[in-house]
Amino acid sequence: MESKKKEHLKLEKNSGLYFAVGLTLVLGLIYTALEWKTFDDDLAFNDPYINFPDELDSEIPPKTFITPPPPPVAPPIIEIVPDDFDTIETPVAAVETDYTTEILEPADFVLEEEEEDITVILDLIEEVPIFPGCENASDKKACFQKMMTKHVRRTIRYPDLAQELDIQGRVSTQFIIDKDGNIQNVKMRGPHQVLEKEASRIISKLPKMKPGKQNGKEVKVVFSLPITFTMQ
Repeated sequence: MESKKKEHLKLEKNSGLYFAVGLTLVLGLIYTALEWKTFDDDLAFNDPYINFPDELDSEIPPKTFITPPPPPVAPPIIEIVPDDFDTIETPVAAVETDYTTEILEPADFVLEEEEEDITVILDLIEEVPIFPGCENASDKKACFQKMMTKHVRRTIRYPDLAQELDIQGRVSTQFIIDKDGNIQNVKMRGPHQVLEKEASRIISKLPKMKPGKQNGKEVKVVFSLPITFTMQ
């Protein structure tokens, strides 16, 4: 008996192809289902009340260190010293007078006057010191200053070291003519120690003088003498 089916209508002929296409579609649907993603619109990131800055600040805020307060200072320890020291008593003998004690009158006391140590500058002295050779001068003050200048010119010696170093200038000297007519308390100030040393030597060569007087009494007299050193 001859089959009535046509060859091009037989399903068995392309069954392998149909199976492969079906299997591919099924796998595609399974993969699409597994990889399908959905987003919830109600997430907190979409909350309009939560605001995030567009750019995050990457700087770390500085640390603030709080210095602890200093420890309390302990109160000073007060040492109590016992007052059991020994008291030294000085016996005072009573002096009693009787009818035999002689009573001195005020006139019997002699008051000794302490001599005042007065120092007067030359410009204010009443009687200037007398330089040797000015005893008979009418103007003893002018004679005193003239003899001082003459003494400096006669005694001065320019130091060799000052000449080598070209040291010049004026040395201001001051000294006292005491109540005995001697020179004391010499002070000086100059541009160099070499010149000051020579000025001191000149003052030490001054002769003894007759002291000056104030109110008829011999007093100390202060005198200033500038000495100029100049190389010619």
